[in-house]
Amino acid sequence: MLKLNTMKKLFFISIVSLFSLGVFAQDSGLGLGLIFGEPTGLSAKMWTSERTAIDAAVAWSFSTPGWFHVHADFLIHNYDIITVSTGKLPLYYGVGAYTAFSSDFGLGARVPLGLAYQFEGAPVDIFAELAPGLALLPALSFYIGGGIGARYFF
Repeated sequence: MLKLNTMKKLFFISIVSLFSLGVFAQDSGLGLGLIFGEPTGLSAKMWTSERTAIDAAVAWSFSTPGWFHVHADFLIHNYDIITVSTGKLPLYYGVGAYTAFSSDFGLGARVPLGLAYQFEGAPVDIFAELAPGLALLPALSFYIGGGIGARYFF
């Protein structure tokens, strides 16, 4: 029969192993963080496969005071264009939509293009993106959004 101390050690090792299974992956699971730019706010990313993800933000606009901004994008990641000695640096691109609230209601489409550095051995990524788009409401117009940010993956 195992001693109580040995059983405690085995239990602790088992629990740590279970919780660390995905801790170093930035290409799976859910990441939460911040984005700074246009818009500025909270950022989230949920991987749907090894190369695709849904990205979203809940933020505010500095270029249009009072605008509260929400967007969601479908992203495709290409790991073959840029190689780095440690970590990964995929180029990503996609298509999405946004809505904005203020005294007017805003609605439009966006086409994000960016880079996301995925650290080796840490559940964190940092990213930079440009997101040209077409505002449909309150008036038809072209705009460019974008920013830099970081996310922690669970």
